[in-house]
This record gives sequence, C-alpha cells and structure tokens, in this order.
Amino acid sequence: MDAILNTGAAARRLGVSVKTLQRWDREGRLVPSARSAGGRRLYAESQLIRLLGRQAPELPQRAIAYCRVSSAAQKPDLRNQRRVLEEFTVARGMANVEFIEEVGGGLNFQRRRLLELTDAIGRRELSTLLLAHRDRLTRFGFEWFEYFARTHGCEVLVLNQERLSPEQEMEQDMMTIVHDFSSRLYGLRSYRRQLDAALKQDAADAAGPSHPA
Repeated sequence: MDAILNTGAAARRLGVSVKTLQRWDREGRLVPSARSAGGRRLYAESQLIRLLGRQAPELPQRAIAYCRVSSAAQKPDLRNQRRVLEEFTVARGMANVEFIEEVGGGLNFQRRRLLELTDAIGRRELSTLLLAHRDRLTRFGFEWFEYFARTHGCEVLVLNQERLSPEQEMEQDMMTIVHDFSSRLYGLRSYRRQLDAALKQDAADAAGPSHPA
C-alpha cells in the first residue's frame, strides 16, 4: 500500500523546505496527490520516489555579493565592503560568489546593476544575495525587496555592520529627500496661488462689469 506523507515528511524525504514544496505546488511542478480534511497537502510516497528518480527541479545556484557607494569619492568604502564580504564568504565556505560593485545613490531605483540583479532574481537564477548593510541595496523599500527575493527562491544575507554604511552618504540622501519635498511643497503653494487667482478672475468675469449708480 502506498504510504501517504504530510508536507513536513515529504519535504524531509526530498531534502527541501516546506516553503519549496508549497511553491512547487503553486507552480504545478509537484502537485499533492490528495488533501486532508483540513486542506493540508498530502503526498504519496510513490510520487516522491518518481521525483527522486528523475532529475530534480532545477534550483538556482548563483550567489551574488552586491556592493554600492553613492559617489566615486567613496571608492575606499566600496573596497572595504568587498573585503568584508570576501572574508565572510571564505568563513562560510561559499565558493564561486560573483561580486557586483556599483556607484549610485541609494534613492535611485534605476541603477543599472540593481535592475539586472532584480531581473535575475525574478528569473529565479539566484540562490543567495549578500550585502554588507541593507542600505547598500536601497535606502528605502528593503523589506519589499527581501520579500520579492524570498518568494523567488533567493535568500538575502545581510552582515548589517554600521561601519559599512557611510554616514556622509546618509546625510546626502537625507538632504536630497528634504530638498525634493521642499520643492514639491513650493510647487504646491505656487499652484494654489495660481488657482486662487484664476478663481477670482472667473468670479469677476461672471459678475460682469460694474455700473456707476
């Protein structure tokens, strides 16, 4: 009789995580043979044996270490990031790690290498992304990017060392944000003045010319 395994047992049998099995189900790569009364996935041992006998679904193998600074003047910080990440990969026994270095602001989401990295994750080509500090990837929106990577089979590892996040760069980014919002506020006030003037003119035109008594 064919044994029935729950998701946890099936994941252990295949040597993958429960989340991987759930993703394979959504993608149609390994659909459960049945569901429990509570809706939990159930797998027949025979289908796992067949899967193990075939070539396992291809998993991403690439690992990338991403380093970034905002300006060419911060190249020493870029070298420092790379050195620390290289030491980390050696300590963890990680081989064939690709290093990407980029010069561009943390508020710029159109950085070429960042877009290439995002596309590669979207194609499920990356298994691991290494960062010296989370703001080396992006100043804002890191949680979204981490979620996007995780749901596409890529683990994000962050050393999170404050000394690898230049204070001068953060100050520049904050000044950029203040300048941007100040410009928007000024533009909004200018728009309001123009709108008020237009409304007054419309009201005067509607009233028509005044006649002496």
